Amino acid sequence: MIVAVKRNKKQKFIKILSLVILVAMFGGYYYYMSKNFEEQQQKDLEAKQALKLEEDKKIENKKNFERAILTEVEKAADLIGQEYIRHVKIIENKVVIICEPNTNLEALMVRYGAMALVKNTLNEIIIAIDIKLILESKLNAQ
Repeated sequence: MIVAVKRNKKQKFIKILSLVILVAMFGGYYYYMSKNFEEQQQKDLEAKQALKLEEDKKIENKKNFERAILTEVEKAADLIGQEYIRHVKIIENKVVIICEPNTNLEALMVRYGAMALVKNTLNEIIIAIDIKLILESKLNAQ
């Protein structure tokens, strides 16, 4: 017995059409995902740049504050006289200057007044100047 199978041209067309649609769907999905990934990378890059800019600004502010404190300490050391100073330290939020017991502090008192806390002991004079007041005066001057 001989069996003849008729092939329909419609079936071949439907198979080719479904294959083309399937390839188009994968291509569209790939294009969409690559576009989405590119946008995500762009957002991440912008966020990193903004974070870096903010960090740079903080570093610059810290440097400005440090310069202000150092110049103020230099001025205080010049007013007291460098030969009379034993130590200069920053403890918590105060600049502590330890001087010889026979130091003349009048020039320092004229400049700082009540802002400078002075303690006289037998072996030394301890002067504490608040950093917050130094920074406020520098910021108000600018």
